[in-house]
Amino acid sequence: MACAIAATGALVAARNAVVPDPLERLREVEPGVYEGSWLFPRGGPYVLGFERGRALWIDGVRLPVRPHPRDAAFLHAWRVYEPGVYRVRFDAGPSGRLLWHPPGRRGPPEYVPPSSLSPEPPAAARFGSGAGASLPDGLFALAIAGVWAAFAAFVLRGRLRAIDRRVAAAFAAAFALALAVRLYDLGGAGQTWDEDVNWSAGRNYVTNLLSLDFSQASWRFNYEHPPVMKYIAGIGAQFADGYGPARALSAAMMALACALLVPIGRRLWSLRVGVVAAMIAALTPHLIAHGKVVGHEAPSVLWWTLAVWLCLWAQDGPPRSARAMAPRFAAVGVVLGVAVWSRFANGLLAPLVGALLVLWAPRGRARATVGVGLAVIPAVAIAVGVAIWPRLWASPVAHLREAWAVLRQLHGPEPYLGDVVGTAAHPAPWHYFFVYFAATAPVGVLAAAGAAALRWRAARPLATVAAWMLAPMLVLVSPVKQDGVRYILPALSALALAAAVGLDAIAARARRRWALPALGAAMAAYLAAADARIHPYYLDYYNEVVGGPRGAFDARAFEVGWWGEGIDRAIACLNARAAPGAVVDKRRLQPGHVAWMRADLWPRRVQSGPFPHPSADWVLVNGLALHPFHPPPWLELTCEVDADGAPLARVYRRRGGAPVAPR
Repeated sequence: MACAIAATGALVAARNAVVPDPLERLREVEPGVYEGSWLFPRGGPYVLGFERGRALWIDGVRLPVRPHPRDAAFLHAWRVYEPGVYRVRFDAGPSGRLLWHPPGRRGPPEYVPPSSLSPEPPAAARFGSGAGASLPDGLFALAIAGVWAAFAAFVLRGRLRAIDRRVAAAFAAAFALALAVRLYDLGGAGQTWDEDVNWSAGRNYVTNLLSLDFSQASWRFNYEHPPVMKYIAGIGAQFADGYGPARALSAAMMALACALLVPIGRRLWSLRVGVVAAMIAALTPHLIAHGKVVGHEAPSVLWWTLAVWLCLWAQDGPPRSARAMAPRFAAVGVVLGVAVWSRFANGLLAPLVGALLVLWAPRGRARATVGVGLAVIPAVAIAVGVAIWPRLWASPVAHLREAWAVLRQLHGPEPYLGDVVGTAAHPAPWHYFFVYFAATAPVGVLAAAGAAALRWRAARPLATVAAWMLAPMLVLVSPVKQDGVRYILPALSALALAAAVGLDAIAARARRRWALPALGAAMAAYLAAADARIHPYYLDYYNEVVGGPRGAFDARAFEVGWWGEGIDRAIACLNARAAPGAVVDKRRLQPGHVAWMRADLWPRRVQSGPFPHPSADWVLVNGLALHPFHPPPWLELTCEVDADGAPLARVYRRRGGAPVAPR
């Protein structure tokens, strides 16, 4: 560990020696006052401002800044700009910092990267292809992550040497399949709900760590969620002024979670079960969906799957003394800590960990397992949080209460089985997650999982899978019964394993060597067909029982398009067809912060009055299951985005009167 710490320190020192502070990229014309150029990469609305500064000018115009309603320390102004290079003057005072939101993001205010600034005037300023990114920070962060990955491999070197080559090959093949499926058309669904929040906060967090900025003010961004997921997203955010690299990291994490089913399946049953389970998980629509999003779900599924594998490993071999158990239980505690400090709802992993360690304890060692587990695992998990989250270094209880005060709030109403739930007066019922689980899992996978009962004599393995499947459902006791399947996603990994067991049991009854490969191939073809049908809107997959996405939409049974998927294509339709300066009414697009119109369409957008506004040339809507829209006679449908027949977003224009851009 000393070597890993020393290497990390050396990399941080090297980073701070070669990466300039953003203000060092401008000219200091007088003490605390900086001038130069600022590259605005896209046309549209910018939120520009600063913290701890005095004043900001763009092209000679002083911005009328005011405190941001969600972050009083961020003094900001909202302005629409065309893409280009602008003259900037910033009175920073002794410690000011530039912050912004370029078009495409509306999360926490972002630190302006050095690559977006130049000391030269606009006519002479030069910006490379990496403008808007922080490539050196990304490389240093990856190098540090590599150091600690090497340290983990060193600690587990004995276990890694003992891995069967067949298992390693199957693991690699499963990872490659799962990764390829997720990387294909990675951003096809468009920008979704909180991607910008996670991306922006993550980029700031990684910058804070690399610059050794542990001040409490620098850790306020998206404080309601713990930091691990944002650290991972933030590494990807350094590499591009867009979501692609961060989404690719989500894809890699979900692919690892799928591949881990290979050794878990082998440990519980056989290698062939593990291979089939990994294949099913790799092709399960909602596990694909959340492997393409910068969100909490992909890392959560990975930590749950890794914890299950570690619990089984911790009890492998002959009975151990309490002293010998402690290191393995500490490893479980590290993963539990990483999970909880990725997302608080992952605290539900704790009872699963406890149950599995007791279930697989050697004969006569259950009591010792409980004692050592309670002494080691919670302490390690808490220590992980304190070590990696600087916000807990001061007033930790108060800060955790602040986070919970935000997280306990409902996100908003949603359709559910023909009703509307998700409000304080009408919360979702107790069966919400069970019904969503049954509706979003492919029917073939559910049927195969039911056949796992044929292996009823394998009591402990089946109990392991059942506990893994049920533990995420405990979130139903919290206020966050909302947003579909996202909070119970780890249960889909357990379902994939159960389905593989079921197929193996059916194949065993057939008594043919080719039976399991044939059943596995049939399952793969079935899932591939489902994926092809719903692509790229895997977030809106519903199975055959509910009639697919269209059936769910028509019956108002489940949410469709909640994540904002499809808005990007609706906006692309608008941007391609609307004449300059057209009046657009997009107030019925939710989430509205992902609707990035052309710069010239923002000044005259409709902001108040009846919907649709009589002056509108163009009208955009989504969320039609919850808020049906019946267009007035003066509107005609121009574009519709759908997911397997379920409408996600629609674009209307004034009948016979809307100006259309020349082609």
